[in-house]
Amino acid sequence: MIEEAYLEDERLHRPHGDRPPAGAPLLEIRVLTTVFNTEMGVLRAVDGVSFEVRAGEVLAVVGESGCGKTVTAMSILGLIPQPAGKIVAGEILYRGEDLVGMAPHRLRQIRGDRIAMIFQDPLTALNPVYRVGDQIAEVILAHRKVSKAAAFKQAVELLDLVGIPNPPERARHYPHEFSGGMRQRAMIAMGVALDPDLLIADEPTTALDVTVQAQILEVLLEVQSRLGSAILLITHDLGVVAEVANRVMVMYAGKKVEEGDVDTIFDHPKHPYTWGLLASTTRADEPLLDRMFQIPGAPPSLIHPPPACRFAPRCPFVQEVCRTDYPDPAMVVPGHEVACHFAGDEGWTMELMGTVGGDRPAEHTTTARAESPLDKGPAA
Repeated sequence: MIEEAYLEDERLHRPHGDRPPAGAPLLEIRVLTTVFNTEMGVLRAVDGVSFEVRAGEVLAVVGESGCGKTVTAMSILGLIPQPAGKIVAGEILYRGEDLVGMAPHRLRQIRGDRIAMIFQDPLTALNPVYRVGDQIAEVILAHRKVSKAAAFKQAVELLDLVGIPNPPERARHYPHEFSGGMRQRAMIAMGVALDPDLLIADEPTTALDVTVQAQILEVLLEVQSRLGSAILLITHDLGVVAEVANRVMVMYAGKKVEEGDVDTIFDHPKHPYTWGLLASTTRADEPLLDRMFQIPGAPPSLIHPPPACRFAPRCPFVQEVCRTDYPDPAMVVPGHEVACHFAGDEGWTMELMGTVGGDRPAEHTTTARAESPLDKGPAA
């Protein structure tokens, strides 16, 4: 359970009224484009992505490895390695203040305090030569005027907050003396140390066994419930998304392809890539499949991406317009945004892939395509 003393320490936390009301826009990303200069050319890791994070919610960002999820998060925090990487376009508005091009000293005031991050690999994120408690205390000392003793005391309480046993002793241990699950809990403790408005969690359950994953998610949700922080959850695990997210954004090859509330994305997805992701997962409430579905092909090069829809080379329902015109994200219903030319067509549902009820997806043959509404031609 969360220590009440930690919650009530005014030296660490801002006044309650300083946090935006639940549901209000907290972070707004507008047409964000982040590139990396390589020997092969300019790699557009994030290309024109727009979305918002609302106060108090859990927004999950999902997609294959290399689709731009982590680069988006690093762009928010101003952690893109330079000079190779650079944000070349767009705005990142935190409570109306643009983080792109912000003075370094002002960005440092926000980073770690109002926007914090749980990095993907805690073993490499934690400094191996410093005790865990000292590393958590360092975050507090960087942003609050407290003594070292008070900061370390709060670090111990934070370790207790995230469920690490015997926190006074464990705070004096080094990262290699923690298990994988304990290191991840320590990273969560560091992330919530200053009661941030937004906590970015980059694959927080990767490489953990199922039992520990469930415990980590429980800790995240309890902390969020008690402190009221919003969470930007980066993951490829749709099971985690279904359990904890309020809204979902699907990314592919540096682009946003679909966004909506979690029920809509799971029950009424409209983008063929989202269909493929859902079809590639198993369900405990459905019969065991004799063969798992896989999306054919591989993601495109982000140095030389397809000229129009980036999923077109792998899409089983591709049409000529998909190869010539990029489909800008559009609302198919309020709150459900999709980047597909045919998302608004009647009959454009996941049933086209033969996955309703957990059945094995149909082969993408000429016969299967003949049953698609696309044979009637693109929507007017």
